[in-house]
Amino acid sequence: MEKVIPHSLFTDHDIYLFREGKHYRLYDKFGSHSVEVNGKRGVYFAVWAPFAKEVSVIGNFNNWHSETHKLLPRWDESGIWEGFIPGLNWGNLYKYAIRSNKGVLLEKGDPFALSWEQNVQASSIISTTWYEWNDKKWMANRWKKNNLEAPLSVYEMHLGSWMRGVDDPNRFFSYREIAERLVPYLKEMNFTHVEFMPVMEYPYDPSWGYQVTGFFAATSRFGSPQDLMFLIDELHKNSIGVILDWVPSHFPGDANGLHFFDGTYLYEHEDPRKGFHPEWKSHLFNYGRPEVKSFLISNAMFWLDRYHADGLRVDAVTSMLFLDYARNEGEWEPNAEGGNVNLEAKQFLQEFNTAVYKEFPDIMTIAEESSDFPMLTKPVHDGGIGFGMKWMMGWMHDTLKYFKEDPINRKYQHNKLTFASMYMYNENYMMPLSHDEVVHGKSSLIYKMPGDEWQKFANLRALYTYMYTHPGAKLLFMGNEFAQTAEWNYTQSLDWHLLQYPIHQGMQNYVKDLNAIYTTETSLYENQFKPEGFEWVEANDGDNSIFIYLRKGKEEDDVTMTVLNLTPRVFDYKIGVNEGTNWEVILNSDDEKYGGSGVKAEVVDEEDDEWMYRPNAIVLTLPPLAGVILKQKKSVQNIKKAKSASKSRKRTI
Repeated sequence: MEKVIPHSLFTDHDIYLFREGKHYRLYDKFGSHSVEVNGKRGVYFAVWAPFAKEVSVIGNFNNWHSETHKLLPRWDESGIWEGFIPGLNWGNLYKYAIRSNKGVLLEKGDPFALSWEQNVQASSIISTTWYEWNDKKWMANRWKKNNLEAPLSVYEMHLGSWMRGVDDPNRFFSYREIAERLVPYLKEMNFTHVEFMPVMEYPYDPSWGYQVTGFFAATSRFGSPQDLMFLIDELHKNSIGVILDWVPSHFPGDANGLHFFDGTYLYEHEDPRKGFHPEWKSHLFNYGRPEVKSFLISNAMFWLDRYHADGLRVDAVTSMLFLDYARNEGEWEPNAEGGNVNLEAKQFLQEFNTAVYKEFPDIMTIAEESSDFPMLTKPVHDGGIGFGMKWMMGWMHDTLKYFKEDPINRKYQHNKLTFASMYMYNENYMMPLSHDEVVHGKSSLIYKMPGDEWQKFANLRALYTYMYTHPGAKLLFMGNEFAQTAEWNYTQSLDWHLLQYPIHQGMQNYVKDLNAIYTTETSLYENQFKPEGFEWVEANDGDNSIFIYLRKGKEEDDVTMTVLNLTPRVFDYKIGVNEGTNWEVILNSDDEKYGGSGVKAEVVDEEDDEWMYRPNAIVLTLPPLAGVILKQKKSVQNIKKAKSASKSRKRTI
């Protein structure tokens, strides 16, 4: 096989942007690319290793010999090694043999490789992301599904444990097999989006994908890059958006990964107070190094560009933003202003959001952030971080703490549910009931609920009613929709057999109907991030554990009312309403078809009395441990106005 031939895909402008931290399409330049040079087909390689003495390409084509194909260092001190090797093609295995400045020979996977092997050696694979997409209609119109005034109901899932082969429970389904089953399921369940826990290549299954080694590679556990694209394509063709978990916070110390890449702390911060995570035993990116910023933002762009992702959920943002995260006093160093904020990470996140929204204005970025760091979802030009949404972790923790309580004690925890209204418009919140809450001994959601089996299921249906009618986008982890009883186990399939039992089937049907109501009742989503979209009717009846609130759309008559009765009592309850309004029940979590007791929620009386600071009242029968959603019927007067306006428009036309 011929030696390395000088060749480059980089222009001077590329190098300038890379060194400034402003090159956001590095995947077009770095890595392995099938090209033709001087009439010969082969592969061009480029890798950043500025402190290396020597870099060569080793692989199954040269018996992994480091002296055979040595790359050439660029003359511009960029630290890039590159060159063209004729005769190579897709499917060849390779690594970079990097001799450090101390003479140590390191074997490293390609940081920009599009595929990696699934074995101990974990070689990079010369691959391609060519794919003939069929989602043109979705891509042209996805802004309608991704904007903040659209219903956003997300199904969070782990590809390796959602469903496995019936013939062999240890066999992963491929991306294509998952597509065959997942697409109709999500459509039937009325979810608008799916969020995949990391699909980037990772070596260690117990990390669930959050310890990434191949940042540009779709994990080969489930197939090729094209197979993942097929899955996303099929979802898009069926009007389901795709959010990918993205991990720019840290990476593992695997010998063939980014750690100590060229014999120096290249991608990670050299100071362990900034470069090493004491809890995760992983390495933190150096956000102050321009080339690392170019790498990370290019990686985000890559998944939005090549894989048509509709959003990125950014993992572990809190650990990025705070220098003292998971550290004791004396284990961290204050920033230049004397505070605990990682100013370089903050600037990186601002640049990331600015860049991706400029290039892809119809996508969403979501911060998984558990502190009260201010202005995460405010525009960068106003001093914010620029995310589209933030996970409402405080809501999740307070809500679960409340629902774990025996109903007899809930009156002492009443403010756990009302407190969220004090801050729910500080940011654009997504309300998660995520994988984090059903692992590590925390038990499944259904077993967090108190009482006997019937009460557990009633409580969980009431919790879902509260979640789906509360302002904000929604996220539900897989298995929760049918009340998986066991904790989530990444090594096996969900317990789909539970659906043979009516109580679990009823829960699944309830989530399906909740999604249907949420995605069709505009009052539940049009103003989900605006204060005018929510109003308390009764927030202070702790003695009865009753919560009543309105959700409002843009039209004056577009109103729904949620009534939560979070004790096992059945009784008639007087509710204040506005004059001239009429109400009908559109969902009752205690319906028998959902596994409830069948107590009918109905308006049994209407009164002219002033009640709850409103001129009129209705009396509603409240089922036990239940959530009830009522809809305000449009008034005759406004219907006449609408018809009159319609006739006027027709005459004008």
